[in-house]
Amino acid sequence: MSGSNPRVAIVTGGSRGIGREVVTRLAADGLAVVVGYAGNKDKAEEAADAVRQAGGRAVAVRADVADENAVTALFDTAEEEFGGVDVVAHVAGKMVLQPLVDFDLAVLDDMHRTNIRGTLVVAQQAARRLRPGGALITFSSSIVVQATPAYGPYAASKGAVEALTLILARELRGRDVTVNAVAPGPTVTDLFLEGRDQATIDRLASLAPLERLGTPADLAGVVSFLAGAEGHWINGQIIRVNGGAI
Repeated sequence: MSGSNPRVAIVTGGSRGIGREVVTRLAADGLAVVVGYAGNKDKAEEAADAVRQAGGRAVAVRADVADENAVTALFDTAEEEFGGVDVVAHVAGKMVLQPLVDFDLAVLDDMHRTNIRGTLVVAQQAARRLRPGGALITFSSSIVVQATPAYGPYAASKGAVEALTLILARELRGRDVTVNAVAPGPTVTDLFLEGRDQATIDRLASLAPLERLGTPADLAGVVSFLAGAEGHWINGQIIRVNGGAI
């Protein structure tokens, strides 16, 4: 498309970490970007400002992904500001780690509200609104197959994301819209580093045969590929982006 009528992306969880890098990458690819965020307005506005300063188009919109009215408004804004929606990168999520035997059920409900209900709510709007040639990219986690202790309730929520993703890809037959999940391994973000000592970080880095942690740019590159024409024949897949750490 021409620069005056770009493709349009919504990125949830776009204020920091992997989501922020996805915002930057999709904007560099020429897409107008709606930066969805839950509470960190300053960081989200900073992400949108950076896109605009680089010559792109972006707005920041607050939306709790599990709130269907907020997510409807998020998509409405994308259509009103930029004319439609072509790509949805649903990066927003929560992770709480604790052995299952001690897990607080209120914490479970809150995490699953964001990770499962939030994915379903965002996917509903994406299914209704993505234009032909479009792509929905959900985020799972490689922990689903790594089966690491203390990750049970979180991994369960991401297993649900994978199931929803695979089934929605088939439900959208005839729409020319792809649905895939990206499943990161250990990735260097502020949230990842928080509370981890260097020995733990080194151990996680050693899991991959490539002997390093992932970076947000590693993930954003895969999202860029799935969002673009070259990745459009990939559909209904879980892509584990983890350097071989399985």
